[in-house]
Amino acid sequence: MRRGFDLSVYLITDSGLSVFGVLETVRMALAGGATMVQLRDPDAKTRPLVEEARAILALTREAGVPFLVNDRVDVALAVGADGVHVGQSDMLVKDVRALIGPEPIVGLSITSEADLAGSDFTGVDYLGVGPVFATSTKPDAAPPISAGGLEAIAAQTTIPIVAIGGLHAGNAADAITAGASGVAVVSAICAAPDPEAATRELVDVVEAARKASS
Repeated sequence: MRRGFDLSVYLITDSGLSVFGVLETVRMALAGGATMVQLRDPDAKTRPLVEEARAILALTREAGVPFLVNDRVDVALAVGADGVHVGQSDMLVKDVRALIGPEPIVGLSITSEADLAGSDFTGVDYLGVGPVFATSTKPDAAPPISAGGLEAIAAQTTIPIVAIGGLHAGNAADAITAGASGVAVVSAICAAPDPEAATRELVDVVEAARKASS
C-alpha cells in the first residue's frame, strides 16, 4: 500500500539559495513543520547527489516526513527515497513506476490546462501545478498561470494538487482557496533568514486558509 503524504508545506531544496546550506535548511524546515521535502539539484554530479540525498533522508525519516528526489530515479532508488517528482520533459510516469514499483510516491508537474489534457495520470499521486506566480528560482519556468489558472486546473482533476511558483506566506492562502492541497516553496524557506520560522508561518497560513475554505 502506498504511503500517505501531506502536501501542506512542501520544501524543494536549492543549494544556491540556501543561506545555511541544504542540510541545515532541511533540518530547520522540518522543525518548523514542513510536511514533505524534495531534493532538486539538476547540476549535481551523481555521487555527491546520492550522498546528499542519503543525508536528507536520515533527517526526514527521523521527522516522519516523506522525501522525494526530483527527476533522478536512479538516485531515489539508490538511497531508498519515498518517491520521485518528474516534469513534462522527464521520464514518463509509467516508466518511473516500472522502475520504482507501486509503493513510492510519484508527483508530476503540470504547467497549463494543455498539460492536464495531454498527460497520462496513471500512477500519479499528486500534481505540482504552476508556476502560479512569477518565480526567479527556475529560469526556464513556464509563464505564470495565476490563482485563476490554478483554480481552473483544480476543477478538472481529483488528483491532489500542490501549488508551486512564487509562493510565500503573503500569497499561499490564495493557492489553497483556489483548490490546492498545499504549497511547494523554494526561496520562501531556503533564502529566509530563519527557515524554521518561515516554515512555521507558512504552515499557519495554509491551515488558516484551509479552515476558511471548508
